[in-house]
Amino acid sequence: MAGAMTRTDKRWTLLSRFRKSRDGAAAIEFALLAIPFLMLIFATFETFLAFTGEQLMANAVDTMSRKIRTGEITFGLGKPTDMTESEFREAFCAEIAILRMCSSTEAATPAKLYLDVRQFTTFADMPKDIPRLSSAATSDLDTSEFAYAPGGPETKNMVRAYYRWQVMTDLVRPYLTNIRPANKIIPTDYLIVSTSAFQNEKY
Repeated sequence: MAGAMTRTDKRWTLLSRFRKSRDGAAAIEFALLAIPFLMLIFATFETFLAFTGEQLMANAVDTMSRKIRTGEITFGLGKPTDMTESEFREAFCAEIAILRMCSSTEAATPAKLYLDVRQFTTFADMPKDIPRLSSAATSDLDTSEFAYAPGGPETKNMVRAYYRWQVMTDLVRPYLTNIRPANKIIPTDYLIVSTSAFQNEKY
């Protein structure tokens, strides 16, 4: 019959409609771009939080060091200002509480926050490097010599604080992580480090 559409003509018509149709294109494009976009947002946010935590740690070390230097915090002197290690850790955690960096058991059992507070005979005797279990760049932290024993008036002291900040976003993990805990194959932690060396006042 003249004018009747053949099967081939119908196929070409359907193909032409499919090629011209834009229905759902935006949804498909969004689906393709959403994952990398969200990963970039999360990576930016996590990097910001890590650096904020680093600044909080530095401020906490400065604050606690000043209290030791001025005699507001003492140890083993038989004064009301004496603080035990647990009390000192609790006070330190309070300084970084805004980001909830300490768990409820952190003061008694260090899991992420490690503090080394000691007196030394001279400033030259104070350690200058991050203590690690081996020479590997991502080696775990060696805490075997860490102690809490700040000195009294006019003594030379050092406060070192280390915090394991776990990096959650895969996109930034290779660039932020600098320590690998012994029980993990892949580095997942960013080690925040803050140090203060000072001589106590004559209080």
